[in-house]
Amino acid sequence: MLLEGVENYINSCINDFDSISLERRAELEELSHYIHKKAQASMDIELTFICTHNSRRSHLSQIWAQTAAAWYGIANISCWSGGTEATAFNPRAVKAVQDAGFIVEKKGREENPHYLVTYSQDFEPCICFSKTYDDPFNPQHDYCAIMTCSSADEACPIVHGAGERLAIRYEDPKAFDGTDLEEEKYAERCRQIAREMLYAFSRV
Repeated sequence: MLLEGVENYINSCINDFDSISLERRAELEELSHYIHKKAQASMDIELTFICTHNSRRSHLSQIWAQTAAAWYGIANISCWSGGTEATAFNPRAVKAVQDAGFIVEKKGREENPHYLVTYSQDFEPCICFSKTYDDPFNPQHDYCAIMTCSSADEACPIVHGAGERLAIRYEDPKAFDGTDLEEEKYAERCRQIAREMLYAFSRV
């Protein structure tokens, strides 16, 4: 059982799978294949979503991938995020997560606080804060590195410790910070990531 607001959001995203292009589906199904392969071998599945600053897209991907795993009943999967540098989980992205139905609890008042993101009372919350992808908090070997932005993809020709590397890139809503479109564009990116992670997990 997921939180009611999250379930409602998920159902609206599933109804919109037809909007995903064939080209994009092919990228997402690479992730589906990786998860299926690991699950068939009864292996733990570790996914680390990587973006330059680990502040927006990588966190949204981490949260939605973990939620999608719970929704589709895929066990032994843990989702993480990281960057090529550490900043903070952007408050605009945090708000988009809250608006999608998650319960978000902020821990600490420092520049890079931890956030507990709850999607179900039956599962541990996602722990979200900005860090480099190789931070000790994250898995160190045999994980799947999923590059969510082009700059991180290009800056990391080698992702140390990764057993596999995929690219599922998203446009950065940061471009709209401080504009009248800010909230709309963060909500749009959150919904796209939710829809695509749910699609990928539905194909496992």
